[in-house]
Amino acid sequence: MSAGGKPPQPPPPQSPSPSSLFTLRGSLLTLALLTLASFTVVSLNSLRSPAAAAAAPGTLTPSFSILKMSREAAGDGDGDGDGGGGEELSDIYHLPEVFRLNYAAMERDFGVFIYPDGDPNTFYQTPRKLTGKYASEGYFFQNIREGRFRTDDPDRAHLFFIPISCHKMRGKGTSYENMTVIVQNYVDSLIAKYPYWNRTLGADHFFVTCHDVGVRATEGVPLLVKNSIRVVCSPSYDVGFIPHKDVALPQVLQPFALPAGGNDVENRTRLGFWAGHRNSKIRVILARVWENDTELDISNNRISRATGHLVYQKRFYRTKFCICPGGSQVNSARIADAIHYGCVPVILSNYYDLPFNDILDWRKFAVIVKESEVYNLKQILKNISDAEFLQLHENLVKVQKHFQWNSPPIKYDAFHMVMYELWLRHHVIQY
Repeated sequence: MSAGGKPPQPPPPQSPSPSSLFTLRGSLLTLALLTLASFTVVSLNSLRSPAAAAAAPGTLTPSFSILKMSREAAGDGDGDGDGGGGEELSDIYHLPEVFRLNYAAMERDFGVFIYPDGDPNTFYQTPRKLTGKYASEGYFFQNIREGRFRTDDPDRAHLFFIPISCHKMRGKGTSYENMTVIVQNYVDSLIAKYPYWNRTLGADHFFVTCHDVGVRATEGVPLLVKNSIRVVCSPSYDVGFIPHKDVALPQVLQPFALPAGGNDVENRTRLGFWAGHRNSKIRVILARVWENDTELDISNNRISRATGHLVYQKRFYRTKFCICPGGSQVNSARIADAIHYGCVPVILSNYYDLPFNDILDWRKFAVIVKESEVYNLKQILKNISDAEFLQLHENLVKVQKHFQWNSPPIKYDAFHMVMYELWLRHHVIQY
């Protein structure tokens, strides 16, 4: 009782302090801005034509990680300085801040379990040569085994890697029918031995193949094609590749024969360049229409080594725009060559889900041309002003690190970009 005999009154409710209101408002504002940015990208992508979508179709990928990113940004963040501490990224990325923060979360948290089964002397967990146009597959196998993302505890894993390589099967003369049986039996054995596939019907499982033989061998196993994440070098979304589920693996011809190009635009006096086999309809048309042109350097076949040492690679240094037509598949190692040597790639391939195109804005460092526009190719390139070319070239140098494989891997290189794509996809898998 108080001195007046009245019971003590509870203190009046206190208003939130200005600092707490500021923090709350800031968090809500961050959440709103990131969500708005995500839906803006999704909406804009949905309005693009199918050909334009080939440049950056990722209509679902940014959005399915945005909620997690918004929560992290609205909270206390990671603050560890490892990729999340104020690193400035340019507008070559669709959502630079989301990429920066989510990349840091991936580095901190991502875990992948690699199935230990299979005979390493035959077809499974096969170490691949780290050279040639299928080097991307070999680098990935090596880096995932030796890198920070591997976990031996399947209960802590976000995704499960099926380490099957079909390259040796081709070397031994195995038919595609028998390859399919081998792959099917291997996957069936994993399903029977472990409980993890059945939790999601394989949605949290992935395999990697850059060689066309691996794609053909696995196409005969419907449960892999429909359910698991396919990381492939031939991501043609008009046949079976699903952009928001599967991952486009960059086909990189390593080691590169010459150093990276950059800051050398004064040497690039040739308008355009292409040389290669005519193993697709678009290449036949390209060669027939332009091989005698005086401004476009178009060769009807591969450049013979007898003409000089590394003549093919040196032409990349002297050219503004390197034309990259689809071959037997939509992809070509020529795209990564052009990026490495500082020659702006001209993508001339329909239905191509370009590597990392839900992260990178390809129109900032490449030229996207429909196959039907091959007859207007020269004028399209000539209409690009010097200032526009300089900007494309400058941005191209910025993305070179994303198309380089390393052993051990380096931050933001091709391996980490593929892992980031996988990290994005794991957010939609619930069980």
